[in-house]
Amino acid sequence: MTKKVIGRIDKIDFPNLSLRHVDVKIDTGAYTSAIHCSTILEKNDTLICTFESKGHPNFKSENIIFDTYTITDVKSSNGYKENRYKIKSDVIFFGKTYKINLTLSTRDDMKFPVLIGRQFLSKKFLVDVNLENVSFNNSNS
Repeated sequence: MTKKVIGRIDKIDFPNLSLRHVDVKIDTGAYTSAIHCSTILEKNDTLICTFESKGHPNFKSENIIFDTYTITDVKSSNGYKENRYKIKSDVIFFGKTYKINLTLSTRDDMKFPVLIGRQFLSKKFLVDVNLENVSFNNSNS
């Protein structure tokens, strides 16, 4: 399988989360992928999430309910460990749908609402840090 080349940032779609053209940072320093979640409520064995960010007008969804989720430890670059909810969803790169694990995090004060980490990138993509929006510019949408 040949790997597609992507850049350091892109715009991608999360169809299950009703999010389109979301700004993402490709982060080879991160193992897991993370998505900003403005509201998280655990109720009756479900997770109710709202994906919304002031700085990103196209990053807005209605409440999304997850019946399946886990809690995982995530270690930040400064060594701090944090428990986070983890969900599975779909993501579209180059017009193709992939499964992705996403940890839920508060990223409102970050430039990008989504980080795509090595766990997802491995065996699928090569990263050229000189490029930007390669998937977005080559998609049919």
